[in-house]
Amino acid sequence: MVIRKAVEGDAEAIVAIYNYYVEETVVSFETEPVSAAEMRARIAEISGECPFIVGEEAGRVVGYAYAHRWKARAAYCCTAESTVYVDRSCTGRGIGRQLMERLVEECRRGGLHTLIACITYPNGPSERLHERLGFERVSFFREVGRKFGRWLDVVDYQLSL
Repeated sequence: MVIRKAVEGDAEAIVAIYNYYVEETVVSFETEPVSAAEMRARIAEISGECPFIVGEEAGRVVGYAYAHRWKARAAYCCTAESTVYVDRSCTGRGIGRQLMERLVEECRRGGLHTLIACITYPNGPSERLHERLGFERVSFFREVGRKFGRWLDVVDYQLSL
């Protein structure tokens, strides 16, 4: 797999991956599909401050990861939230791990101090991935989201860079 910086031209491939999670799962708290135009804007905005990368196999985007400001207040300037999604047909092959390893490396090189992963609970595969990368579970929030008619819990994992 080739891992490279995401470009606005990747937006259609990224929304094809992401919108499955939006429409069919509780992994994302978004409830409406994202357009390619909106994703292009997100790529441009996020890439201006933090890493946004894609994983490509045979010219096809099979996953992506990015970091973005965790909170807007100035004192949070060295903390970012990490996000990773893998095409549903490619899960279980280590793509998410490779993307996250690169993301962590780029965040460290970029001067960030802490990464936070916000994960819908339960989500065993994502929790195990983050634990293998050295993230530690630091919080548990009960019923903070609502999607598909049910209340959702969230756990936060933290990695000091």
